[in-house]
Amino acid sequence: MQSIYLFLAGLLIFALYLFPLAHNVDINGIPTTIKATGLYQIVNGQETHTEVFVALTAVTAIIGLLPIIIIFLYKNRKKQVTFCYSAILVVIGFSFWMAQTVKSVTGGITIGTNNMGIGLLLSSLSIVMLIFAAKAIQRDEKLVRSADRLR
Repeated sequence: MQSIYLFLAGLLIFALYLFPLAHNVDINGIPTTIKATGLYQIVNGQETHTEVFVALTAVTAIIGLLPIIIIFLYKNRKKQVTFCYSAILVVIGFSFWMAQTVKSVTGGITIGTNNMGIGLLLSSLSIVMLIFAAKAIQRDEKLVRSADRLR
């Protein structure tokens, strides 16, 4: 079960490439969509990629791979749990970084609920999946220890 949770956590982070963090935000009078990959503004009736967030794009890929890598540590459950909790802290920091990026791009404009994109929720859902995975790994470890006592 923990493999499914970890896989979903990775997919949720990778979904940040598809879903916006904020949309229809007026920056200098131009409707703008903010994604993890950069700014998309409507110019001449077409949405164009006007600014690239290279660091945020690269870190999103790395953080998306973390839960997938944790799946393959199944032989050492203690290390797997440790990495799960570490990944939770990394995703929390990453979420803060994304929020600060949106805040700096908008220039202090307050973003309402109608402008918030699903991307802001994806990292929170990823944290929940990582917590579920850590709990499932701990249950497995407890089950293995109890089976060892029976031998």
